[in-house]
Amino acid sequence: MFYCFSLKRLRKIGTYFLIFVAVAVGIRYFAMPHMFCREHKAFVEKYARENGLEESLVYAVMFVESRFDEKAVSIKEAKGLMQISATTGKWGSEVLGIKDFEYKDLFDPETNIKIGCWYLSVLKKQYNNNQNTVIAAYNAGSGNVSKWLKDENYSKDGINLDKIPFGETEKYVVKVNIVKSIYEFIY
Repeated sequence: MFYCFSLKRLRKIGTYFLIFVAVAVGIRYFAMPHMFCREHKAFVEKYARENGLEESLVYAVMFVESRFDEKAVSIKEAKGLMQISATTGKWGSEVLGIKDFEYKDLFDPETNIKIGCWYLSVLKKQYNNNQNTVIAAYNAGSGNVSKWLKDENYSKDGINLDKIPFGETEKYVVKVNIVKSIYEFIY
């Protein structure tokens, strides 16, 4: 059966389509960049480049970890934009040659991003660029992830995590990947 659209109906459909396109464009170019900002752009560009990281990954980690709150402190006392722990902060500051490092320095955006990017690059090398494993290790710690990779209940091949036993970490990996994709879409 052939259905014929009247001119009036076609105009109505065209109007709805134009409204849809206008809303989609508005969200893509105006709303999303405000929700998914690129604060501290110069530091992210510099330290992502130095450490061979995608900027979208760094922004995604910052977004999920702290929502760009420089003064954020987690339940486990991780601090700053990328939620760096005391242990990682001290280790990173020594490797990176940050003089007179104090734990409060993790509230400084440049120091936090510098150490956070360095740590992501360490994990990237340790886990052969496997993004999901790197993200899981950033959240749960490389010790936990290394144990999971050796356990057939969590990894069939010792490279990829088939299952993540920590619910928080499993959700974290999903969130970071979604936010990373949004950053890539917007920028």
